[in-house]
Amino acid sequence: MSSSFKNRREAGRELAALLSHYAGHGDVIVLGLPRGGVPVAFEVARALGAALDVLLVRKLGVPSQPELAMGAIASGDAFYLDQRIVDYAGVSQPELDAVIERERAELQRRASLYRGPRPSLDTGGKVAILVDDGMATGATMRAAAMSLRHGNAPPARIVAALPVAPMDADTRLADVVDEFACVLRPYHYLGVGQFYVDFDQTSDDEVRALLKPGAS
Repeated sequence: MSSSFKNRREAGRELAALLSHYAGHGDVIVLGLPRGGVPVAFEVARALGAALDVLLVRKLGVPSQPELAMGAIASGDAFYLDQRIVDYAGVSQPELDAVIERERAELQRRASLYRGPRPSLDTGGKVAILVDDGMATGATMRAAAMSLRHGNAPPARIVAALPVAPMDADTRLADVVDEFACVLRPYHYLGVGQFYVDFDQTSDDEVRALLKPGAS
């Protein structure tokens, strides 16, 4: 294992090795967090012989620092807000409302684009493995886990699976997931992109292609 990944697909293959105890189980569903988590999730699902789907989630970025998450929203009206960051960044209620409205619209756009009329996979009573390409604040993974746990079909077990995350990531998510799997947990952590050679943005077309049956 190196200190960085060639790309998201390679990261997914390394992550899958940590989840090999789920291989061949018929009750496992792998859920990629679009867009960057989907190529990672594709490789995990393929290695485990598991079904693949997406769980739609959107970061709520601070208006003056869009890359800094002050919270996240996910399918099923899941909503998480880190009030400490909101206060620290001095985000007003109108600014917060505008960000939420914009990201809800994007959530709906992606739901229509990625899934169309196809219903989401039934996670009820199953093992749901949530996969992203990395974690910074943990807001998106938290919102995704909350949407599953409080949704209409809660899984029996929720696993957060990441190629790279901060050292304390498992502690941050301990109250919303049952298991945490991560390939790299570096001491010096500036951002997800520093651990990838190729970290180009994943396109909508790539997400759609990977979700098609028989994709390779």
